[in-house]
Amino acid sequence: MTVPGVNMVTAATFIASVGDVRRFSSPRKLVSYLGLDPRVRQSGNEPARHGRISKAGAAEARHVLGEVAWKVSRTPGPLRAFFERVRARRGPQVAATATARKLVVLFWHLLTSQQDYAFQRPSMTRNKIRQLELLAGAPPRKGKAGVAGGKSQKLWNAERELSRQAETSYRRLVSDWRASRSKVGAGVTPGRASHRSSKDTAARQTTSP
Repeated sequence: MTVPGVNMVTAATFIASVGDVRRFSSPRKLVSYLGLDPRVRQSGNEPARHGRISKAGAAEARHVLGEVAWKVSRTPGPLRAFFERVRARRGPQVAATATARKLVVLFWHLLTSQQDYAFQRPSMTRNKIRQLELLAGAPPRKGKAGVAGGKSQKLWNAERELSRQAETSYRRLVSDWRASRSKVGAGVTPGRASHRSSKDTAARQTTSP
């Protein structure tokens, strides 16, 4: 629940559907288990075609993840920047599905490493945890400082600004990554092979942020 947009219902549904996340050796296997992996169709030597998601596994988990994807699209942070980047190319529905898939990957890393989300908003997290405590029967402690931690508008605004800065950093990271990709092979004439020996060029591999 340290991820903005994730509440108790989402977290409980996800854990109930997945169980022990250590059963999955990689986030890709968890994505496939929840049916958020695209179907791949290929015939003979033709290029593979990616279609709709497989929708295998628990439909409830996919539903709540989809709801969170729309929530993070309205919340400052790297996840919103990711949503908007995909939406600009593929439309809002594909962006929501891609963001839900990214959330699953994020959850896998957080749970396997036992870490909190790096771009969380602490006061928001404390509020969610406090609401969970109250639902579990904890006594109310109105007026006691630091119980909820999110009632200070100044603190709330400061954390929101930090989320905006993280979103800006993510956009810059993607922009730099795209620029580095465009420079690879920039000196090659279209339709002609490079005259540079492959031994003189180190192999490079880039992954999409």
